[in-house]
Amino acid sequence: MSARAFWSHAVQARAPAARYALPVPAEARRALSSAWMLLALAALAASGVFAVLLVLSRAPAIKDVFPLVDFFHVALVVHVDLSVLVWFLAFAGTLWTLNSTPHAMGLGWGALALALAGAALMALAPFAGSGRPVMSNYIPVLDEPVFLAGLVAFGAGVALAVARGMLAVPPVGVRLDGGAALRFGLNTSLVSAGVALIAFAWSLARAPHGLDPRDYYGLAFWGGGHVLQFTYTLLMFVAWLCLAEAGGAPLPLTPRTAVLLFGIGLAAVFATPVIYLAYDLGSVEYHRILTWLMRFGGGLAIAPFALAVVIGLARAAPPSGEERTLRAALAASLLLFGAGGLIGFAISGSNVKIPAHYHGCIVGVTLAFMGLAYHLLPRLGFGAVRPGPATTQLWLYAAGQLLHIGGLVWSGGYGVQRKVAGAAEALHGAREIAAMGLMGFGGLIAVAGGLMFVVLAFGAVLRRRAPEPAVRARP
Repeated sequence: MSARAFWSHAVQARAPAARYALPVPAEARRALSSAWMLLALAALAASGVFAVLLVLSRAPAIKDVFPLVDFFHVALVVHVDLSVLVWFLAFAGTLWTLNSTPHAMGLGWGALALALAGAALMALAPFAGSGRPVMSNYIPVLDEPVFLAGLVAFGAGVALAVARGMLAVPPVGVRLDGGAALRFGLNTSLVSAGVALIAFAWSLARAPHGLDPRDYYGLAFWGGGHVLQFTYTLLMFVAWLCLAEAGGAPLPLTPRTAVLLFGIGLAAVFATPVIYLAYDLGSVEYHRILTWLMRFGGGLAIAPFALAVVIGLARAAPPSGEERTLRAALAASLLLFGAGGLIGFAISGSNVKIPAHYHGCIVGVTLAFMGLAYHLLPRLGFGAVRPGPATTQLWLYAAGQLLHIGGLVWSGGYGVQRKVAGAAEALHGAREIAAMGLMGFGGLIAVAGGLMFVVLAFGAVLRRRAPEPAVRARP
């Protein structure tokens, strides 16, 4: 018996009999899923343009040559909103549509149209509006009509997508196989997104007018932004299960265990209305308890999922073909998400350790979505990306981001402040300059990896082929 056959036999003997695979829908939902995917890819491509300007505006030496310091905050706002808010929620729209029945398709297309118009306005706002960046947490904004109109339109599109997802949600059923567990996980992300939207609306209704823009938007986005992190994490768990299954490294989680962990990951979300009812919007207790909720309530399901990923990868047979790409996405996602979580324990004060923390976590989610995009593109009727370039892209992006957050953590130890650029960084010594240089170097590598993903993904989009036959999820 060959080594590969031995490993395959051993893995099959120990792996759970679950099948964590997303269904391939019929033509109408496949088209809507594909459209959400294209919006997600377009947002990531546009964010890359602003990422180049953003990295250059903070890198030593280069920042003194190019007059980009005044543009730093504008680039940061648009880059963050496109690469996190639009990319994540548009990709969520892809998964929610894959997980739906054929009901309310008109509502689904209306949701996409609003989201597309909103994202376009947000991307064009720096060139059509008057700027005025406000570096509010979770959703930074340009406090001017063009950008705000885009943000409202995109939010309305997401709200309609969530409503359509809940109206067209397929039954999980009483038989908890892998497909049912995945449907349950996607349903929990829908519920979490719905609670986040309620929190945003609640905050906007209660936030006093006449405040300084930074204070106003800080109050408006704090609660809903915390809940959105639960949504992203739940979607990442779904991606991990799919990547591990398709990558030949199934996780040692039975469907019942997976459902339990999804439920634990969602449970803390339901404390959000209680917090809103119990405390004033601007109170210390409101901010503190929401932070604790995300830190502790959101972390309960992460460790078991992460351990399952480690075990699944460790005992898997040697990969071949697409498996190499999907396992790379799974391993890199876990690495960056874990690094971001560990950095969170080292935060003290308002310095660049804070963006290092959330960069790691956000990039962990992004890598999982990138790998899942490679897996889904041919199943949605597009071409397949060759495993070699795809795997290289994932590790290039991951390595760049590790260097980037490593430089930020190093700089944070010297007290370099967050959300500043140019002379405001106050880089007085060689060590501070070296730390920020590492950040800039890693950022440029990460930008190259991100752009490589966009090129590979859009190359697959241009190579359309006959999609796979529809596979109906069992009730």
